[in-house]
Amino acid sequence: MEDILFKRKNGYENMTDKLREEMNEFNEGYKAFLSLCKTERECADFCKKVAEANDFKDLAEYKTLKKGDKFYIMNRGRAILMGVMGKKPVNEGVRVVAAHIDSPRLDLKQNPLYEAEEMAFFKTHYYGGIKKYQWVAMPLAIHGCVVLKGGEKINIVIGEEENDPVFCVTDLLPHLAASQMDQKGGKIIEGEKLNVLIGSEGLMEEEKLSVKKNIMKLLNDKYGITEKDFITADIEVVPAFKAKDVGIDRSMVGSYGQDDRVCAYTALRAILDTEKPEYTSICYLVDKEEIGSCDSTGMKSKFFEDILAKLCYMSCENYCDILVSEARANTICLSADVTAAVDPNYDHVNEKRNSAFFNKGIALMKYSGARGKSGTNEATAELVRKITDIFDENDVAWQTAELGKVDEGGGGTVAQYFAVLNIDVIDCGVPLLSMHAPFEIAAKYDVFMGYRAYKAFYN
Repeated sequence: MEDILFKRKNGYENMTDKLREEMNEFNEGYKAFLSLCKTERECADFCKKVAEANDFKDLAEYKTLKKGDKFYIMNRGRAILMGVMGKKPVNEGVRVVAAHIDSPRLDLKQNPLYEAEEMAFFKTHYYGGIKKYQWVAMPLAIHGCVVLKGGEKINIVIGEEENDPVFCVTDLLPHLAASQMDQKGGKIIEGEKLNVLIGSEGLMEEEKLSVKKNIMKLLNDKYGITEKDFITADIEVVPAFKAKDVGIDRSMVGSYGQDDRVCAYTALRAILDTEKPEYTSICYLVDKEEIGSCDSTGMKSKFFEDILAKLCYMSCENYCDILVSEARANTICLSADVTAAVDPNYDHVNEKRNSAFFNKGIALMKYSGARGKSGTNEATAELVRKITDIFDENDVAWQTAELGKVDEGGGGTVAQYFAVLNIDVIDCGVPLLSMHAPFEIAAKYDVFMGYRAYKAFYN
């Protein structure tokens, strides 16, 4: 018998003209999304607008819910949940695809602006697991919002338009870097050295040149903000370049933020294409996964539990707490997060029988964690069978994956936070190269299979 589990075909072996056309068209939309949405706020706002354009309504507009109703609810502007009511009652379970829309980046500190040697800089605090040396000597953009006194919110995006200025973290020239190059990778660039260069033109005041004052004057003239307003701001520094095709054959997508916006976009498109499913279907896009899923907009919050209870209340007769506990117990979740694809340049970190490869489809990870499966969620055999049967019946290419060799590395996802709610969950995401780098790479075939996987799961 053919050992099909360990001989997953490359998607191009059976590529048809129709599939190629659909795949490429889908990825054009994906690239546009990546170029436009570089922060969690921008992602959530984009999803809200697209949902409304596809007849989804704010959950607050409903008094009761019936099958086929489409709804969304924002969580503090940094997370969003979208759903389609199913034919079966909510207490018989829902189908959730959960991805995160935050990505590693540089955040401005609360008091960021300073001047040194007649140059102006922003102090930053890096967010998530990054290789700090990757963030120097490259064009950067500033995205975020400032809340002014009285509650007015000012959105800021600088560095994305063709004629916009860009910013950078400076690096030491090789001629003077002998001591620097003797450092370990984690020390080549230290966190407090990730200061973003933002100006060098001074403003004369009282016979003294001040670059800092000139920067504040320019910001005040354009946005009406003062230095004190940085305290009431969420401002992020991200790569300034747009998503691009990678390869002479254009078979890959390169961009910032594909962890985990590749799963967020594919889940979004899947829920938009879901009509009157058997079970209520939910696309839940959360914040703060990169730093442990904390905060009121992360998966550790009670937001999902509260919404599930509300769905029971708005759709079930004789509402009671038992219905809510039944809903959790009968729910199935795909924790839609990326995994590492085998990189031939660094394949010593992989155990290839149990690793993901480009162009072999969506990757199922039965368990994650590190070393002795520390911090993992481990899906049951019954759940794995149910999900793989859905994929096989709907021509979804899939493969299995682990995050590196035993004792080599590892990592966690939001899956464990669904599991503690008594929800069956399995990790299911797109493989990436250069994960957490400012420029990550995904295979277009795998991106498209991600969409088909989530759509099949919903329907």
